[in-house]
Amino acid sequence: MRPRSLALAAAIAVLPLTAVSLGVSTAQAAPAPRVALPNTVNPAVAHSEKKGDVPAEQQISVAVSLKLRNTDALDRFLTAVTTPGAPEFGKYLTPEQFTAQFGPSQASVDQVKAYLAAQGLTVTEVSANRQVVSAHGTTAQVSQAFGTHESAYVDPQLQRAFFANDDAASIPSDLAGIVQGVSGLDNHAVRKNRLAKPNSITPNAASATPSGFGPSQYDGAYNLNKTGADGTGVTVALWEFDGYQSSNLTTYDSQYGLSGPAVSTVSVDGANYDSAPGQGQGEVELDSEIVRGAAPKATQLVYEAPNSDQGEIDMANKIVADNKVSVVSISWGSCEPDTTAASMTAVDNAFKQAAAQGISIFSASGDDGSRDCTRSTSGSSVKAVDFPASSPHQTGVGGTNLKVSGTTYSSESAWSTAGGGVSTVFSKPSWQTGTGVSGTMRTVPDVSSNADPASGFAIYTGGSWNVYGGTSAAAPLWSGYAAQFNQKAKAASQPVLGEASPRLYSVANGSGAAGAFHDVTSGSNQDFPAKAGYDQVTGWGSPIADGLTTALLGGGTTPPPGGCTAAQLVGNGGFETGSAAPWTASSGVVDNSSSQPAHSGSWKAWMDGYGSAHTDTMSQTVSIPTGCKSASLTFWLHIDTAETGSTAYDKLTVQANSTTLATYSNVNAAAGYVQRTLDLSSFAGQTVTIKFTGTEDGSNQTSFVIDDVALNVN
Repeated sequence: MRPRSLALAAAIAVLPLTAVSLGVSTAQAAPAPRVALPNTVNPAVAHSEKKGDVPAEQQISVAVSLKLRNTDALDRFLTAVTTPGAPEFGKYLTPEQFTAQFGPSQASVDQVKAYLAAQGLTVTEVSANRQVVSAHGTTAQVSQAFGTHESAYVDPQLQRAFFANDDAASIPSDLAGIVQGVSGLDNHAVRKNRLAKPNSITPNAASATPSGFGPSQYDGAYNLNKTGADGTGVTVALWEFDGYQSSNLTTYDSQYGLSGPAVSTVSVDGANYDSAPGQGQGEVELDSEIVRGAAPKATQLVYEAPNSDQGEIDMANKIVADNKVSVVSISWGSCEPDTTAASMTAVDNAFKQAAAQGISIFSASGDDGSRDCTRSTSGSSVKAVDFPASSPHQTGVGGTNLKVSGTTYSSESAWSTAGGGVSTVFSKPSWQTGTGVSGTMRTVPDVSSNADPASGFAIYTGGSWNVYGGTSAAAPLWSGYAAQFNQKAKAASQPVLGEASPRLYSVANGSGAAGAFHDVTSGSNQDFPAKAGYDQVTGWGSPIADGLTTALLGGGTTPPPGGCTAAQLVGNGGFETGSAAPWTASSGVVDNSSSQPAHSGSWKAWMDGYGSAHTDTMSQTVSIPTGCKSASLTFWLHIDTAETGSTAYDKLTVQANSTTLATYSNVNAAAGYVQRTLDLSSFAGQTVTIKFTGTEDGSNQTSFVIDDVALNVN
């Protein structure tokens, strides 16, 4: 029988844990076996020369990335939220909702923090979305914590010294289920901007008339001047590893008669380069000026982070946790083979959160063609793509050479060194389909626009006018378009663009593609030619902004009949997070006391059991996709009672919306758990609230104990 009051139940529930923590010392506990963390050695180690050990007292900062939860349900939600006609379409989550449903649990964070502290490291920060725990300590402490050795190296290709772990990091086995990876064990990876200058053009004097494309030309060529939008009310984040000077941005605005909200800086991990910008200043100012030219009234937030794995991870997580923007422009990257895979996964997890929150991300695909490692360790012999453009949860932007007649589009061809190719890290997402799409891995880019420095943009930076190109210019142009679209969507009472690629591919595969994209069919990079339809140098082509906006606001296509993807829809069905979310439950229902054991793990939902008049409820809302022929709700149920006889005094009711699916009572009491299966196939295409209600009369307790709830569709 359950304890007599909820308060007492809560107090007793923590006693076993407290007893364990008080009764067993660290010295008494046997060391847990360790598990290697894959993809935590920087690829440069294999090509570099070891010079010795890193001093034991040298300080190292690390970022421990935690795994997301309920990933199958998350993947299904990300598909539905971008699919016109689906019940979830455009119903984006807040950061709090995402963290409650899919983020690491607070218990997992506490477990990681406790381990790091026990190894002598100082925990400095936990990201607001609980995906990253940051800490620092000496080399000796870090090496002990992650079971590795830190050495000094020299990269002969780049002629730079760095430190790195020699072998894969490892962690105790009891952390393996919650830790995704660790970054900061090396300082080799540096993100490069995707900025290109024509060799034949020198900077003009500050007072001279700028050459290169100005806003009237690229806005006119891509019909950005025909959408009826200017970015009002929309905020765009610029993803940067350097700073800018406001005076240069003001000069650009003055030259072209532009006005809009002042650009402001958001510091990540204490970085702020604006007082003394470095070599990347031109990149930051190009990004800002192109966004200003395309969407002059949009607010710009320049996120500035340290140029490191940890800096990139922290910037990604800060942007989604802040939730101040609906568009992110990225013009920095690194080639996949020379980037630690664990760091890429950590960033991509934050991009999943961005997609769930309705944030569009556009990333430059690189300026070394299909050999993206040309200027890094692996070299030009390796076919490779750029990250983050290869992430399947953002839109990779390739490059073209644009020709105009005045301010009117004339023609376009592929830029010969526009980044594109096949990822070796990410599988092809379900939305990446259509003419020209092949293989099982993610291909890059998705779309494109002008990037060839020979048809470059007029940019004011460093006190003078320059002509710049590169896919660095293409990503902010598409970001400016997204800002325009989001303004139009709001005015039409429609959702923002969100994760752009699924919706762009839907348009590209539809009957209105010719009016939405300039299909670039000539030119090539080293390994891939431009061609009709999709290709791995220009994607689906460049925007016809007014036509693309019309197609997107038209709602695209409804889910095809039979388009159901097999999935498990219930979140936290085993209650192992130690909290109810995403369930809504009565106080005390989610429980780990030993009085009633769980079916599996430590936690379960214990309803009623008080021996007095009482009602407990627990519910969760899910959406069953259109086209699903089967939807089965399963759960394990144990009923324990002090009642006797064949009268149903205490009852558990299971409902889907207002429909009662089943009722159980004290009469069904039995030893152990029994799996129950209920058919929800008739709810396909509907949003359904699954609700358990336990009611108990005034005497003799009945406990309804539920565990391992699942809703499988196919």
